[in-house]
Amino acid sequence: MPEIKYEITEHIGVISETARGWTREVNLISWNGREPKIDVRDWSPDHSKMSKGITFTNEEVKELTRLVADKL
Repeated sequence: MPEIKYEITEHIGVISETARGWTREVNLISWNGREPKIDVRDWSPDHSKMSKGITFTNEEVKELTRLVADKL
């Protein structure tokens, strides 16, 4: 399996934290040298490990925000 390279280009914020210290974060991440996208996933305290997450384009985040705001 090829190595996946990533760079957190901007830390946006922490949504929550588990008892083990992992944090669910929103970050801008560049995957394999591509344009950074908005990413939501859990990270270990030292950011050496990550869970599966979900990555959004700016347009997708805008639509998600609109959909959720309509339900709140």
